[in-house]
Order: sequence, then C-alpha cells, then structure tokens
Amino acid sequence: MNFGTFLDPVALALVGGGTLVSAILRTPTADLGRALAALRTLPRRRFSADPLLEQITSLGRIARRHGALALDKSVIADRDVAAAIADIVDGRSAEAVGDQLRQLRLARIERHCAAADVWAGMAEAAPAMGMVGTLVGLVAMFVQMTDPQAIGGAMAVALLATLYGALIANLVAMPIASRLRAAARVEAFERQRLLAPLVALAAREQPRPATVRPIHDASEAA
Repeated sequence: MNFGTFLDPVALALVGGGTLVSAILRTPTADLGRALAALRTLPRRRFSADPLLEQITSLGRIARRHGALALDKSVIADRDVAAAIADIVDGRSAEAVGDQLRQLRLARIERHCAAADVWAGMAEAAPAMGMVGTLVGLVAMFVQMTDPQAIGGAMAVALLATLYGALIANLVAMPIASRLRAAARVEAFERQRLLAPLVALAAREQPRPATVRPIHDASEAA
C-alpha cells in the first residue's frame, strides 16, 4: 500500500488549520498556553504526594528543634507546600493555612481541567472541519466536472478531509484530553493528602499568647 496517496496538503490544511483556528477563537490565551504546555507532562509519571509528605515530616522535625522561623531557610520546590510553610513561618492560624491550601488545590484543578477542555474542544471541532473540507472538495469537483484530471484531486480532498478529521479527533486530541484529565484526578487526590500534616504543623507551631499574671492590690493582700 502506498501511504503517499493518503497525504494531501490541501485537505490537511483545511482540517488541521480549521481545528487550530477553532481552538484559538473559543479559548482564552492563558488556557491555550496551558494546553500546549501540558503536553510536556504526558511522558511523566503520575503525581505522588509521598516525597512531599516525607519533606513535610522533615520540616516538622526542624521546627520542633529550632522553631518555626528555621523553616524560612528551607528549599521547597512545590509551590503549594512552600506557600503553606511561608504562612506557618508568618504565624498564621491552622485554619488560615488549611483554607489557603484548599484554594490553591482548587485553582490547580481548574487550570488542569481548562487545559484538558482545550484538547476536548479540538476533538469536537476536528470532525466538523473534516466535513467542511469534504464540502469544499465536493464543490471543487462539481465545478470542474468538464476536466477529468481535476475531478480526481478534488475528490481526494473531499475524502481525505473526512479521514483527517476522524484521525485528529480520535487518535490525537481526545486521547490527550483523556490523559490530562486522568492525571489531574490523580494529582487532586494526592494533594488532598498534604492538607492534614500541614495543618497539624501549623497548629503545633502557632504562636501561643503570653499569659498575663493578675496584679493583686496590696491592700487586699493585707
């Protein structure tokens, strides 16, 4: 089989270009950038909270020995954990640290879902663009009915556009969207495990109010 017969630049430009234009028009620029950047995460292993939990345990030992201020010198790569440790160093309450972590987790979930939605939208648009390419090819074919050589090229565009739309949707865009959503679900679950130990560390290291001894009147003592 000659696979060169399945390559048509006109049909590919109609379907691929139309799908990209559709994604650009329907997606905010920030989400479009995240969708492209998310491609780098596909070869990576699924997110696991175990290394971060070990680091939080180590940070707890440091705080127990040297105080919460000693945590300010720690190098923490994860942004959510770093933000929580910064709040603990600043003496914020355990409730405030927990709320901050929940907000960061929800924001991260929203970003991941937005990136997956971009690829899901491309999977929806690709077959429609394939149909558009098919109609363009059919129109060109009917216009050039008097030229037998031109009919073959126009019919190739019509048929291959449908093929390209199906392939882009089912072998490229939808698998990427599905993998991104699966990875987002795993990370959301794993990051939930970080909440309890960080809140416990914040509660333990929260500054205690100084106790004020009552001052008794000398006359009452007499």
